[in-house]
Amino acid sequence: MQPSPASTPLFSRIDSVGAWVAPAALRALLAWEFIESGLEKLHGENWFAELGDKFPWPLSLLGADASWFAATWLELIGGAALLLGLGTRYAAFALWVLTVVAIYAVHWPEQWSSLAELWQGYAISDQGHGNYKLPLIYLVMLLPLALGGGGRLSLDYVIARWLRNASPDAVADGRSWALVALGFGLPSAWLLPWFGGALVALAAALAVAALLRRDPSLRNAAARRG
Repeated sequence: MQPSPASTPLFSRIDSVGAWVAPAALRALLAWEFIESGLEKLHGENWFAELGDKFPWPLSLLGADASWFAATWLELIGGAALLLGLGTRYAAFALWVLTVVAIYAVHWPEQWSSLAELWQGYAISDQGHGNYKLPLIYLVMLLPLALGGGGRLSLDYVIARWLRNASPDAVADGRSWALVALGFGLPSAWLLPWFGGALVALAAALAVAALLRRDPSLRNAAARRG
């Protein structure tokens, strides 16, 4: 159902308010959660050694002390960056990957044979099937910040205005979709290899299609081979 012409200006103005408020609210809540977690690690005992070899490869090669140090400061620095809206996309993506690692090492069920059994781990309290509900919510909350930035109430926006390098709205092309699919597909493969592998395969297909579209000679050569 199309909005009436009279309602369009109203929603347009609400969109402008949302560009200030919505990302800032996400950033503030996530910053609190990650900084609080980082401070607990900073002043607490290293319990990563108890996890043994539960970290995904190649992070399992770092050792407990290095992993604890990296997780602590990534949460503290990444949380502060979200709070300020400085380097929001990079901080959100780094914390997204960190959260995937936390799910893999701590919250993911050790064994599951079906998606229905895996879904039993979508819980706050551990009932023996995993406990990944809260970190999964964090992943969903970090996604719009990693893809859309920190919004207008952020240092990123102030710096962009100061440098006057704000670009007009761009239309996503095959390369941008490929980059997103690859960036989120590789960490996802730790939890769900089939899902992460599908995203990586999609990224490869989109990258090849974009390359063929840009280079007519390659497209013609591919057509001749076909």
